[in-house]
Amino acid sequence: MTDILVLGGGYTGVAAAIRVAVRTRRTGGRVRLVNASPRFTERLRLHQTAAGRRVADHLLSEVVAGTGIEFVQGRVTGLDVERREARLEDGRVLGYDKLIYALGTVTDASVPGVAEHAYVYDDYASTVRFAEHVGTLDAGAPKAGRLKAGTVVVAGGGLTGVESATEIAEAHPHLHVVLLTRGRPGSMMGERARAYLDAALRRLGVEVRTGVDITKVLPDGVELAGGELIHSDATLWTAGTRGLPVAAESGLTVDARGRIVVDRALRSVSHPDVYAVGDAAAVSQPYGVLHGTCQGGIPTGLHAADALAATLRGRGPRDFRFGYLHQPVSLGRNDAVIQFTRPDDSPRRWYLKGRAAVTYKETVSSSPMPTFKLLKRGLVPVWMLALSAGLG
Repeated sequence: MTDILVLGGGYTGVAAAIRVAVRTRRTGGRVRLVNASPRFTERLRLHQTAAGRRVADHLLSEVVAGTGIEFVQGRVTGLDVERREARLEDGRVLGYDKLIYALGTVTDASVPGVAEHAYVYDDYASTVRFAEHVGTLDAGAPKAGRLKAGTVVVAGGGLTGVESATEIAEAHPHLHVVLLTRGRPGSMMGERARAYLDAALRRLGVEVRTGVDITKVLPDGVELAGGELIHSDATLWTAGTRGLPVAAESGLTVDARGRIVVDRALRSVSHPDVYAVGDAAAVSQPYGVLHGTCQGGIPTGLHAADALAATLRGRGPRDFRFGYLHQPVSLGRNDAVIQFTRPDDSPRRWYLKGRAAVTYKETVSSSPMPTFKLLKRGLVPVWMLALSAGLG
């Protein structure tokens, strides 16, 4: 019997747990999945939750039902990689022979005031609190006219920031939404896709401030370099993430952002009995280190599961290869833009916009439950195999 512990019940952790349970069923694998919350959070849809929209709710125990996986609810507070033990907040200690670390990342709160005064997407509960606060602001909104009932500041012009700003502006048209960013929103996209994104922000009334550096978050606003104050009734921080401190504190080798550095098989370079996947891993490819997206996250989880299973059978694991395919961005519920990319994530000429882009994004970013069902049957979606083969 080999004890396999999977830490983290997000997209990547669940995919890895199901895949490794299926692949080690005949070789005596015992798989336990640990997560702080009993529910599966669709992080790709947290911007919808932030705008007050309801999304599907799934219990992790039901998601992994029928796989033989034991679900353990608990928050991981410590990891002893020498003794091969994970410690939970309530004092429980879980031993393991092999570990798949899929705890993801948390908001980089290094800017003063972020931890105390900003809302973040670290979990479903904090996102709901933000949505409830925004709802109270909108409750007193005028029914007509241009007067705004309150100001919501979204910090960060990456895809998460853009999706959040547009979703909130569409759901709450009486609120003043301000997007603050150092660079141009959607800067990684091609010129035509960025122009469409800019037009959508203007159409929804989002005020975009570029070239700004936030130095402090206050209870009622943000302070910019140079001393300018921008009023805010609710500040949503999407400007950067980093790995949980538990990885570095355990003695695992991590990069400057606290992500576990892995080899070509996704094993920790310092402790090969630990596999790191998704946002929590610093995964190198010929074109650079993967950035955290679901597009690359689930393939890392599947590859780590396969590599672990191969090792238990006495075989050498294959190298992980991955190529990007697209950059899909929601612009509210009725608009979107899709930038197609080369495998290194640089933009191609082609892009989709409008209703065609909405349909495309809802297809590729739909609920992962069908994918999980395929994994339970030992199957992998064809498009995911293509990404993992570096054919994106």
